[in-house]
Amino acid sequence: MPAVFVHGNPETAAVWDPLLAELKAAGTAPADLICLSPPGFGAPLPPGFGATVGEYRDWLIEELTRFAEPVDLVGHDWGGGHVLNAVMSRPELVRSWASDTIAVFEPDYVWHELAQRWQTPGIGEADVAARFGAPVEQRIATLVERGMGEAAAEWVAQGQNEAMGRAVIALYTSAMPPVMAELGRNLDNAARRPGLVFLATEDHVAGTAELRRRAARRAGARVEVLDGLGHWWMTHDPGRGAEALTRFWASLDQG
Repeated sequence: MPAVFVHGNPETAAVWDPLLAELKAAGTAPADLICLSPPGFGAPLPPGFGATVGEYRDWLIEELTRFAEPVDLVGHDWGGGHVLNAVMSRPELVRSWASDTIAVFEPDYVWHELAQRWQTPGIGEADVAARFGAPVEQRIATLVERGMGEAAAEWVAQGQNEAMGRAVIALYTSAMPPVMAELGRNLDNAARRPGLVFLATEDHVAGTAELRRRAARRAGARVEVLDGLGHWWMTHDPGRGAEALTRFWASLDQG
């Protein structure tokens, strides 16, 4: 059964490396572990691709249709948002889904400070130009300061560039209120497939625990609490995440 991983912003697929290593050690066949990089985030921006919420949903749906069978889909950060958007639209393409991002679909979710900066004309463009145009050592330090594990940050920073900056601005401006809340009206569609929501207690950009639990209930998903872990939980305690996913997938086999 393919397990497909979709990362977020400002990342590349390297953010998954520690988790994938743990899953392999737990017995998952390497060929079944597949990373999809959203355009602009470790993959080129195709001509004419506007990097909007809807276009990323359609991109992921198209990628999923290439598989011969429904997949176990896992998303982090904006990758988790793309996962939910795809599952709400085409649940038959997955056997299950897992995400650490779900509160964004609640009407009272408030974007974090950096997101609001990226959504502000002029200020956002200046921020990404400085952020992704900085020397790689500075980009690594910025990621570590925001909570990413250093080993992962060293690889992720190398993939940050001007195209990623353009994608960041386009994505966040396309997601300004009330866009995500309107998409979230269909969150109950995600309940048509088994779901798992990772609730990292020290993730302060994913919404409050109350919002994440509420959205998980609407989506019919189980909640896995990652006590003491932050936004980049997979870079700090990948074993815990791998154990939760393995347990979740095993329950589907038994059911």
